[in-house]
Amino acid sequence: MADSTLVFVVLGLTLVAFVWGRFRYDLVALSALLGSVMLGLVPGDEAFLGFGHPAVITVAAVLVLSRGFERSGVVDVIAQQVLRVGNRLFFQLTALTGTVVVLSGFMNNVGALALLLPVAMRLAREHNTSPSLLLMPLAFGSLLGGMTTLIGTPPNIIIANYRGTVLGEPFGLFSFFPVGATTALAGLAFILLVGWRLVPQRAGNASTEEMFDTSNYLVELTVDEDSKANGWTLRELQRELEETLPVLAVVRGEQRQTGHAFLGALREGDVLLLEAGPEEMKLLEDKAGLRVGLDPKKEEATVQGAAEAESVQAEAGDTTSQRAMAGNRDGKTGKEKKKGIDTEGLELVEAVVRNDSMMINRNVIQLRLHNQYGMHLVAVARDGSRLKQRLREIRFRAGDVLLLQGGESHLGESLATLGCLPLASRNLNLGQPRLLVASLAIFTLAIIAILLDWLPAAVALSLAALLSLLIGVLSLRDGYQAVDGSVIVLLGAMIPVGEALETSGGAALIAESLLNLGSQWPPVLILVGLFVLTMMLSDIINNAAAAVLMAPIAVGLANGFDVSIDPFLMAVAISASCAFLTPIGHQSNTLVMGPGGYRFGDYWRMGLPLELVVLAVAIPMILLVWPL
Repeated sequence: MADSTLVFVVLGLTLVAFVWGRFRYDLVALSALLGSVMLGLVPGDEAFLGFGHPAVITVAAVLVLSRGFERSGVVDVIAQQVLRVGNRLFFQLTALTGTVVVLSGFMNNVGALALLLPVAMRLAREHNTSPSLLLMPLAFGSLLGGMTTLIGTPPNIIIANYRGTVLGEPFGLFSFFPVGATTALAGLAFILLVGWRLVPQRAGNASTEEMFDTSNYLVELTVDEDSKANGWTLRELQRELEETLPVLAVVRGEQRQTGHAFLGALREGDVLLLEAGPEEMKLLEDKAGLRVGLDPKKEEATVQGAAEAESVQAEAGDTTSQRAMAGNRDGKTGKEKKKGIDTEGLELVEAVVRNDSMMINRNVIQLRLHNQYGMHLVAVARDGSRLKQRLREIRFRAGDVLLLQGGESHLGESLATLGCLPLASRNLNLGQPRLLVASLAIFTLAIIAILLDWLPAAVALSLAALLSLLIGVLSLRDGYQAVDGSVIVLLGAMIPVGEALETSGGAALIAESLLNLGSQWPPVLILVGLFVLTMMLSDIINNAAAAVLMAPIAVGLANGFDVSIDPFLMAVAISASCAFLTPIGHQSNTLVMGPGGYRFGDYWRMGLPLELVVLAVAIPMILLVWPL
């Protein structure tokens, strides 16, 4: 069998695996690489040269610098300004989407989205706005912003370096700017004026209470003298129940201690605060002897004391108490009302599961969340609504929103390790002014070095990342965590496979077939076809993989027409960043799916007309700036 045929078989299976989504895309890419080596398509001694490719090094350096911007407070300064917009939706969309477009040009676009996503959620909560109206425009804005510079998105880096391989000179830092910036501005205008109106409203508002209804799902169970659980630790309780029931707090006397931090034994009179439905409550009663509710005398005393306090406050003219008493006069007494349990101080946080999370397709028992990470899983929401099945039975998916309990000191580190993005209201931390200035100065020097051709982009940005680590902008541990291993493996594995497509003659064969089909067409129409084909591919596989596969085909088409390769490569770079139709084409789309309550079919409503806008603007700009 010819090498070109074998390459098509490998790539066909790879594309099927990408679309299927059963396995992570980095594992699929690594399988494609090793399969190519076994078939003799990639020499064994060159199998892992892709991991040292300038494109891979550049992506890693940009990820570290992006995390440095976060740690030094650069992005927080911007976010603080964004939060000052009023309650008009247009201004909120303009501030959020415009900011993410600018940020995505100078840092990784997924990183820019991750930094502004908590800000968007906070805006939605403070102004009672449906988060679905803010989050899809934010995600699409991050993709548009990535088009504008070399370092905005991996496809630009891949295409720039591929041009260097073919012509000996890569695209520069701002070579993408004329086409990318014009396209991004046109896309931004469409989103602000028309696009957001095409987004369906999901999940009424963005509050934790609305999505999870936390307080009303909690129950109080008391440990009696003859309870089996008297003397047990919480771990022994869960082992006996053989069930994942997170105890959120243990109340002992006047003190309440969070469940994830309670390590002692239970005593008579302790009150457990936990999530439980009717089946779980019966299990707790039968196997642990726990009684639902507080001691009747204590509960009566509490209600009586609250009523007396309410009466005193009313006499003093307290408006809130007067409203409460008015509600009681309407016939709804404290005992008749459904009383939600106070969740203050339980250290609950929301987080969304990323595409590359280690949690995907695993459940809470396999992950050992409490034992290994010190966190309790309280609830899971998917598509904007809370899942009703037992926690131990839930296998996590990308985009799931989790309600977790954990200590604030190590919560961020645990979430980063698990591959989750926190969504809780972000307390802005302006960092240290010295580090903020140093971070910006280092990045500026790297940009100058690239623009003046003092250093290649990979070297300049790596040096900037190293300096950021040396002066303490971020710790070495944070630096390593910033490097997204799945993206690095994807690029390092797919680059040799893409080269095999070229060296085996597969790319030339595809280009020749396309040329034969469109032999009577002008090159402009072939350019449009290449643009549309790459857009479609990026909607179903990772955009970096789409760029790797389409770059040699673009060069083959340009050579076949005997025209400049630059407009064809630029078309691939821009179109690879246009994954607007599905939630699986780009991490940014997946990250907003859960918090926004979107469904798979929601994306094309705004995404399809946006892709048409991009096509209508990008092709003329490419031909103007990079003529055939």
